[in-house]
Amino acid sequence: MVAEAVALLDEAGEQALTFRALAARLGGGVGSIYWYVSGKDELVDRASDHVLASVLAATDRRTGSEDPVDDVRAIAVSLFDALVTRPWLGAYFLRDAELQPNGLLLYERLGQQVMRLGMAPRPTFEAVSAVMGFVIGTAADLGRTPRADADADGRDAGLGDVVERWRGLDEAAFPFVHLVLEEFATHDDGEQFRAGLDLLLAGVRLRASRG
Repeated sequence: MVAEAVALLDEAGEQALTFRALAARLGGGVGSIYWYVSGKDELVDRASDHVLASVLAATDRRTGSEDPVDDVRAIAVSLFDALVTRPWLGAYFLRDAELQPNGLLLYERLGQQVMRLGMAPRPTFEAVSAVMGFVIGTAADLGRTPRADADADGRDAGLGDVVERWRGLDEAAFPFVHLVLEEFATHDDGEQFRAGLDLLLAGVRLRASRG
């Protein structure tokens, strides 16, 4: 049941997940679903945890290396890869720790790697929160429903129009826009995420070096 719920969510988002649609997939009645979950919220929480189990498995060996920051990066990238293809997932991540034990274990796994840096409780918590916030927020932004004119790779076909409009802006008034314009025009979202994560982790490493 949970696997079919994930399939419905992946295909058309949260709106597509109704008990009627799920029952049709399972070949049973709507009433039978209530034997297992109390409602849609619980079902989506359990579907989220089902997906997070695969992230937990993928990062099982990404702990205890010589460099804890490398482990943090590996866990963060695995979580991002799961979230970016599932826009529905970010909103439910760790919403209910009891229904999402895998989410809690993933949070603990990431936190334990940051603990190895030897910081006090406050900066340790702040570092984990910053990494989680960056991963979930970036994935949610990139995972939004593509525009109707997006190409086969999901890239907004209107990007070229934006670039041309920005190119016509007064360079004296918009020096930053002109500086990064060509980078913006050709950037890869996945690479940009990883670069941003590396900048964030460099800050975490610097904070840890100060004791």
